Amino acid sequence: MYHFFAYLSRMKYVNRWSLMRNSDTENIQEHSHMAAVLAHGLAVIRRDVMGKPCDPNACAAAALFHDATEIFTGDLPTPIKYYSPEIREAYRQVEDTAAERLLSMLPPEMAPAYAPLVHEAEGEVREIVKAADKLAAYIKCQEELAAGNRDFADAARETRALLEEMDLPEIRYFFDHFAEGFGLTLDQLK
Repeated sequence: MYHFFAYLSRMKYVNRWSLMRNSDTENIQEHSHMAAVLAHGLAVIRRDVMGKPCDPNACAAAALFHDATEIFTGDLPTPIKYYSPEIREAYRQVEDTAAERLLSMLPPEMAPAYAPLVHEAEGEVREIVKAADKLAAYIKCQEELAAGNRDFADAARETRALLEEMDLPEIRYFFDHFAEGFGLTLDQLK
């Protein structure tokens, strides 16, 4: 019996933003779904709007699994994860070990299909997933601010600055065409 999918189902028990007061808690399963939706969208923008080759399905799949190792590691808060190069490298090693543990929970003939998903993506897929991950975090910050939770004000500013530093035309296009909707009420979305 293999337990890969049973472990993945436990992503719903790992909460994000553990150092912040949340109006609405978010777990890594919810975050990964939103990151996958955004990664797919950013890849479609890259391919269909910008005219550059990109595989939206590969980007969405990688984003679905991008935080799967946190089933074992938990969600390490960003200020801790990036405190120093030494901590970041140590955490990368922990993530690699967790990825290998997850892969060991699959039949050997299936593990190669999941290896590129549970390990950090490379190339254009990595770039899109990183952007989608930050964009999902920014949207979460905006939702918290809209709920009156000022604890997310600095995180929103810092995350927006990181998105702008990425200097991706797909991100600019997303902000120009889609971002405003996340601050609207249901009635305003009509």
